[in-house]
Amino acid sequence: MRIAIVNDLALAITSIRRVVEHEGRHTVAWVARDGQDALARFAADEPDLVLLDLVMPLLDGVQTTKRIRAISKCPILIVTANAGRSSGLIFDAMGHGALDVVNLPVLTTSPAESGRELLQKIATVERLQGRTPAPARRAGTPAAATPAPVARRRPPLIAIGSSTGGPKTLATVLAPLPRGMAAAVVVVQHIDAQFAPGLVSWLDSQVALPVRAAEPGQAPLAGTVSIAVSNDHLVIRADGRFAYQAEPLEEPYRPSVDVFFRSLIKHWRDPGVAVLLTGMGRDGGKGMLELRRSGWHTIAQDEASCAVYGMPKAAVELGGAVEVLPPEAIARSLGQRIAF
Repeated sequence: MRIAIVNDLALAITSIRRVVEHEGRHTVAWVARDGQDALARFAADEPDLVLLDLVMPLLDGVQTTKRIRAISKCPILIVTANAGRSSGLIFDAMGHGALDVVNLPVLTTSPAESGRELLQKIATVERLQGRTPAPARRAGTPAAATPAPVARRRPPLIAIGSSTGGPKTLATVLAPLPRGMAAAVVVVQHIDAQFAPGLVSWLDSQVALPVRAAEPGQAPLAGTVSIAVSNDHLVIRADGRFAYQAEPLEEPYRPSVDVFFRSLIKHWRDPGVAVLLTGMGRDGGKGMLELRRSGWHTIAQDEASCAVYGMPKAAVELGGAVEVLPPEAIARSLGQRIAF
């Protein structure tokens, strides 16, 4: 892949460049020191991927992401040393179409070690673009034995899958829902586990409903948003509680929306509402079709409002979406179908 680096710090550029070029499979297309420089270079030479910092002079990473995505579908990864202090900027950038975020590699260890996360993210982009085949399935840690079902009252369920552009859209969809409603909300957002707690905190500040991490052994809670926070796949067990499992390992995104949706078909007795929001790839499309066939009401985000019309498009093409709506209308539809 031809990869562009946008960062105003010389040491950061050096660190990223040595990781990108380490395996000999990728080349650096160009380097820009700020957002304005990046836009000019991008217009003259569009790369296969942009590695973009958040905090830069003249034009920051959020606005640069917004402007690039307005003219191109080129994927953007946020690579920053300020991830822990910049969660708001991270989710703003993702709302404008940045695919994911990764910590800046350090220069004190080898490129293979310090750049492992970045190289994994680049490999994921390659698979989603069809540049490389999915990795072979390997034996992984087996999932824990499924407990026997326990009879208890379960709340109505809203299941939401999202990816690129998801955080901002999630806030738009969830903001109108009132505290104390009878339904539980579960969100599977494509985001690395190390940044998931930041998403929980950020979304909790944006909506009226309390937002928490979906922890193993917990059950979806009425009036609460639970978010997947692992690089393993979130599932619902037979007893209606959360678990995480490594399989299937070949899924390019972890956690997978399809895996979660399919666990609902097996283990959640009463059909609820499933929503598939903006995102690159096709994750969630097949699972949504299966949910629709099982009696769930299904909603896909419309193309015009998507940062990337990939996952919802897959659901629509497969016939899995009952409704196709912009985020504000999705919130209204939820209000009509879930008893508050």
